[in-house]
Amino acid sequence: MADTGLQRLVWITAQLRKYCPWTQTLTHHQLTEYLIEEAYEAVEVIESVPANDWENVAADNGTYEEFRKELGDVLFQVTLHSAIAEQAGAFTVDDVADAISQKMLRRNPHVFDADGQLLPQDRLGNVTVDDVEKTWEQIKQAEKGDDPSVEDAARSSIFDLPPGLPALAAAAKIVDRAGRQPVDPFGKKPASSHVTVNVVDEDIGAQLFELVRTARANGVDLEAALRQYLSRLQ
Repeated sequence: MADTGLQRLVWITAQLRKYCPWTQTLTHHQLTEYLIEEAYEAVEVIESVPANDWENVAADNGTYEEFRKELGDVLFQVTLHSAIAEQAGAFTVDDVADAISQKMLRRNPHVFDADGQLLPQDRLGNVTVDDVEKTWEQIKQAEKGDDPSVEDAARSSIFDLPPGLPALAAAAKIVDRAGRQPVDPFGKKPASSHVTVNVVDEDIGAQLFELVRTARANGVDLEAALRQYLSRLQ
């Protein structure tokens, strides 16, 4: 029997792949809908609490218990995809953890040195959030330039977003990533907090994008705001 925690979950997943006829037949493609569904259910718990109120939620609050369970569902998707990949001789869940660990070490030079060790205390905390975001983006682009598996078109793009991302969320990502460049390709952040949208105009897409830019400049996530409003209508 494996140890408790993550190791136990990995062992359980391996046994399901070996002995459960339903789990045995699952493929990466078949699991896609579940991966998305579980992620959104975790998001639903997060957004059940107003953003500024999470710090006031007690550790033994039922919301945290619900959140723990939803994160477990997301984690199971990771272990299941990894188990399928391991059977194909591709990678293991440990390889997945190692990949993200190495990525975090590379992209956070304000916390870790080149050997992956914590920086001396006198060098920690000497950067701003803006510094962190721009450094992250610069390192990311450098990694793409060094990776021969990345196509030229993707390498040259600072956006490179998943095609299935909802339009409002994708627009917000583009605005955020553009703002991390040495020069924002869309110009200065909107100074006003008001945008008028003409829904019958041919450039409605451009107007909506400007709405997203204005929202991001004021710290508003339109995708989340619309989800929350829709939930109140149900």
